[in-house]
Amino acid sequence: MAMILDKDVIVIGGGAAGLMCAIEAGKRGRSTLVLERSEKIGKKILISGGGRCNFTNRDASPRNFISENPHFCKSALARFTPQDFISLVEKHGIAYHEKKLGQLFCDQNSDKIIHLLEEECKVAKVEIRVNCSVSKIERNNHFKIHTDYGVLKSQSLVIATGGLSIPKMGATPFGYEIAKHFGLSVVPMRPALVPFTWNAQDSKIYNELAGVSLDAIVRCGNQEFQENILFTHKGLSGPAILQISTYWQNGHPIFIDLLPGKDVMDECVEARSRGIDLVRALSKHLPRRFVQNWCKQNVPAKPFSHCTGKDLKEISDHLHRWQVNPNGTEGYEKAEVTRGGVDTKEFSSQTMECKKVPALYFVGEVMDVTGHLGGYNFQWAWASGFTAGQVV
Repeated sequence: MAMILDKDVIVIGGGAAGLMCAIEAGKRGRSTLVLERSEKIGKKILISGGGRCNFTNRDASPRNFISENPHFCKSALARFTPQDFISLVEKHGIAYHEKKLGQLFCDQNSDKIIHLLEEECKVAKVEIRVNCSVSKIERNNHFKIHTDYGVLKSQSLVIATGGLSIPKMGATPFGYEIAKHFGLSVVPMRPALVPFTWNAQDSKIYNELAGVSLDAIVRCGNQEFQENILFTHKGLSGPAILQISTYWQNGHPIFIDLLPGKDVMDECVEARSRGIDLVRALSKHLPRRFVQNWCKQNVPAKPFSHCTGKDLKEISDHLHRWQVNPNGTEGYEKAEVTRGGVDTKEFSSQTMECKKVPALYFVGEVMDVTGHLGGYNFQWAWASGFTAGQVV
């Protein structure tokens, strides 16, 4: 292969982090090229937030991120804040709204964010090549990147290849393979922000509840989230479930408070004294279809009027601490992100540069930094890409 192109910076991966890095490098006058193996850039941006792109969260802070080193993300998040990206959105005249809990979405389609990034790349004179696969990377006093277009040469190389989630959108393990090629350690990966699946027994019991949604607190270990849970044909989903899945480990139970903040014991005693059956009493707070199913599985098989105080206490406790034993998750096909990734101890938190390999940078989801649901992972992409873009 002949050497066909020489650039200051080459970014592998045309997603949120890679494009932000390229834009900032280009603004500094660095000749910059983005290589994207898919037919278009930002494919995960397009499908995010139900097609409206939950592009950041007003309340993003280091506590919303998980990593072997929880301090690593602090510098980048301080350097490029949610307000910084909001200002960019407003500069491009993109209408947006806050849905809940600080989550910001486009009023219209996610392609508005893609257009923003394309326009910023154009202004910064960033070149983008799609349908471009990388087969090999070599390092001497510069990087040689073997691609479909020939061998490319660059002073700096940025890996922004994303994680393993949603393979139909083009996700591959290539970024982790590059890390291992250069002798970098990788924290084991697993699907995160992902629905749970039922075990065989629970599937028979709860499959009929598919489509039922309710507000609950979901706990795993010392973590808890209060939002909706959703019953599906395969298991449990909904925001609270997706959030807790990032902390869940195979074989462990989760606990669900079905009536957070409610004094169920008092309500049960009152309902019993008034001759109201339990299903009717609980249906004031929970979907009747769920209550009927849940009571059938978890309430003593005798008339409610015959339940003792001890029985009512057990019912109350069970409603506040319903144990579910997931069989597993729906895997990377339905996971929004990947937990784990290239170990942050390999990088400077100030620059995203690899300590072992000068001028090699990693940004975005490929690193061992995982955000909560609600725009946090996009904020990490913008912040880590911005940080690297200042120095590449």
